[in-house]
Amino acid sequence: MSSRQLLICAVIAVATVLAGVLRYAGGAAVPAFVAAGVALAGLAWLVAFATESLGARLGPGMTGLLQSTLGNLPEFFVVVFALNAGEVLVAQTSLVGSLLANGLLVLGLTIIVGAYESEDGLMRFKARLPNDTMTMLMLAVFVIVLLGIANSAGDVAARHSRAISVIAALCLLGVYGLWLNSYLRADTAAVVELPGEPPPLALTLGLLAIAGTASAFVSDWFIHALAPAINQLGISRAFAGLVIVAIAGNAVENTTAVLLAAKGEADLAISVVKNSVAQIAVFLFPILILVSLLFKDALTFVLPPVYIASLALSALAIWQITGDGEARDYEGASLVSLFVIVAAVAWFE
Repeated sequence: MSSRQLLICAVIAVATVLAGVLRYAGGAAVPAFVAAGVALAGLAWLVAFATESLGARLGPGMTGLLQSTLGNLPEFFVVVFALNAGEVLVAQTSLVGSLLANGLLVLGLTIIVGAYESEDGLMRFKARLPNDTMTMLMLAVFVIVLLGIANSAGDVAARHSRAISVIAALCLLGVYGLWLNSYLRADTAAVVELPGEPPPLALTLGLLAIAGTASAFVSDWFIHALAPAINQLGISRAFAGLVIVAIAGNAVENTTAVLLAAKGEADLAISVVKNSVAQIAVFLFPILILVSLLFKDALTFVLPPVYIASLALSALAIWQITGDGEARDYEGASLVSLFVIVAAVAWFE
């Protein structure tokens, strides 16, 4: 590992220890919440680094598989502990926020930077992955809109939203498995090249185990401090889930995609963002719906109307901007603006 990577690991360790001390020593809610959020973002980086290091030994296709199953560990634990604490709204909005943060905010910033780095102000990338991703995002949006209409209209089907969500989750996971199989066979999964030689295998596996275990504890501390912290700060639960939790849990993708765009690696930058959107829509969300069956408060595809509309309209905007394999800076700015508007709505809820 490089000296920079060792320094980052040290900072993550300090933030994690501090979050633990504030949790069990009865520290103030806001500092505990901030420390846990920083530690969570750091652990997300550590999981991604260990995953990429392991994938460097196995090839790009397998790296895509590892990223899909392990890259969302911190967010997975946050939602699980939120459900365990009865914070269903936080659980829902953190997943919706992850989709919107990646599909609007991060993608928009990536396009702005990519267009700026291009000689003619036009960011170009292969259209297959964006279109594949939009197909899967539309599947998830279809279920969400359908259940939202049934719930708003008082339809009989709305009484069975939990069962319908489970059936839909299984369908989405099946589609994701088929897509992932073709993606792996084509061996085109995005890989972020690591500087220098990858760390030893034993160290990589150790980092992955430590990061995964620590993510579970930090997620618990994060949710424990959530309610008192947002009450003190005057922040709505919807804003906390949609913006704060979503950005903290996806900090790695946020940074990586923009940096890759700045280097002129348009295809790889878009792949990082789009892979994340696809994984959340048809992998993480459905998996968490199945896991939530173990809790009193189940997670379903039934969302508040404002977030149903946000997802549906955002999906159309993303498809329109990226479906042709090119985008300009004003289109990226449009996506960022959409995220800011949704965040503003969540702030005043």
